[in-house]
Amino acid sequence: MNNNNKKDVIDLRLLWAKIKERKRLFYITLPIAFVLSSLYILCIPRSYDTDVKLAPETESPLPGGALGSLASSFGFDLSNIESTDAISPLLYPDLMDDNGFVSKFFNFKVVSADGTINTNYHDYLLKHQKAPWWSNLIEWVKSLFPKKEEGVSSDGQYNPYVLSRTEDELIKKIQGNVKLSTDKKTGVITIQVRDQDKLICKTIADSICSQLQEFITNYRTNKARIDLKYYTKLAADAKLDYERARQRYGSYSDSNMDVVLESYRAKQEDLENEMQLRFNAYSAINTQLQAAKAKVQERTPAFTILKGAEVPVKPSAPKRMIFVLGMVFVAAIGTVFYIIKDEFFIK
Repeated sequence: MNNNNKKDVIDLRLLWAKIKERKRLFYITLPIAFVLSSLYILCIPRSYDTDVKLAPETESPLPGGALGSLASSFGFDLSNIESTDAISPLLYPDLMDDNGFVSKFFNFKVVSADGTINTNYHDYLLKHQKAPWWSNLIEWVKSLFPKKEEGVSSDGQYNPYVLSRTEDELIKKIQGNVKLSTDKKTGVITIQVRDQDKLICKTIADSICSQLQEFITNYRTNKARIDLKYYTKLAADAKLDYERARQRYGSYSDSNMDVVLESYRAKQEDLENEMQLRFNAYSAINTQLQAAKAKVQERTPAFTILKGAEVPVKPSAPKRMIFVLGMVFVAAIGTVFYIIKDEFFIK
């Protein structure tokens, strides 16, 4: 019984001796791993990261006083409970899943850091992206078997929800390069952008920040702007009716200035009363119009840029040194396992 237990014990000194005996194998595997991993990682284009932190104005203050502060410390935002907005700040990151929102990025104007690229974001993603040589080879092979591009709507207009294969790939590439997140405690929106050019990376971050502000503003003021448009039309119609009534009264008064008949005076009074009613209606609607304008301004949120996008100094990916060292380490572990596998499986 004791003899069987002794046979099951792995002698580490014996394993170390076998590794030292075949140490020349490391002189082959490690350099090969170093060279191959270096060649691979050098073909991967470098990319840069930057981010923007945006704090939009909330519609209502945090309710509940101390209770609200306590809930906020545990990650619960009670302000969304009493808010009348259907879209809370926590849902803003979901905008990146909407093709209509993302497709607007195509029109952003971008200029590379060296000035050689000056175009829109759509053409930049389509024509000016660096890729490893095997990706270009795959694309060349695919070009030999072209597929029919579909995605144009029936009326011939561009529809972000009916995309061609190429446009769909560009949308997915943007969704992979841009990340939106919202802090549940503070409500701060963070926009993270990754791109192959450091200046374009900053430009896209700033442009997305501006578009997000525009979206939030349009959403918050949508009802107020509809009311403003309605009261503007009412005020214009009321003003036109008042001017017509005033012209009728003035024309009738001028043409019957010396007439003293009661029938003429009664009609003149009727025209004057109608003119006064039209003026009162126009005055009341104009008051509502001014209130609607103030409502639009009241509903327009204010934004605070807590952290602006900066031009990154160093690339963020790929981590070439870490990758090469990691591959060399994996090769070393694999070589050790290869050397001791017989002894390991026997035991």
